[in-house]
Amino acid sequence: MLDKNRILSKLDELDSYLSELESIMPKSYEEYVSSIEKKRSCERLIHILIECIIDVCALIVKGLRLGLPAEEEDLFEKLEKNKIISKEMTQKLKSMRGFRNILVHRYANIDDELVFENLRTINDFEEFRKEISSFLRKH
Repeated sequence: MLDKNRILSKLDELDSYLSELESIMPKSYEEYVSSIEKKRSCERLIHILIECIIDVCALIVKGLRLGLPAEEEDLFEKLEKNKIISKEMTQKLKSMRGFRNILVHRYANIDDELVFENLRTINDFEEFRKEISSFLRKH
C-alpha cells in the first residue's frame, strides 16, 4: 500500500532543503570558491536533496510493489516503466545519483566547477516534485 503521508513528508523535506539551498546559492563561481563554508553547505544540501529523491522513489516502488530493485538506478527505471516519472526525469535522476556518489565517495577530491555546474540544475528537483505530486493526485 502506498504511504502517501510519508511520501508527502519527504516532498516537504525536499522543499525545505531546496529553500535552504536557494538562500545560500552563490551568484557566481568566484563567490562559490571564495567561501569554504558556502562550498561545503552547497555540497551537503545537494547530497541531502538527492537522498530525499531516492527515498521518495523507494517509497513508491515499495508501496506499489513494483519489485525489488537490484540497485538504486532500478528504482528510477521501475517508476518510468509504470509511467510515474518521465524518461527525461529518469535520465536526470541517474545523473543525480552519479553526482551523489561523487560527493559521498570522493569528497576530498571534488571538482568545484562540477559542483557549481550542478547547482545550476536546481530546477530538476522542482520538476521531480511536480511529477511525483501529479502522480499522487491521480493515484
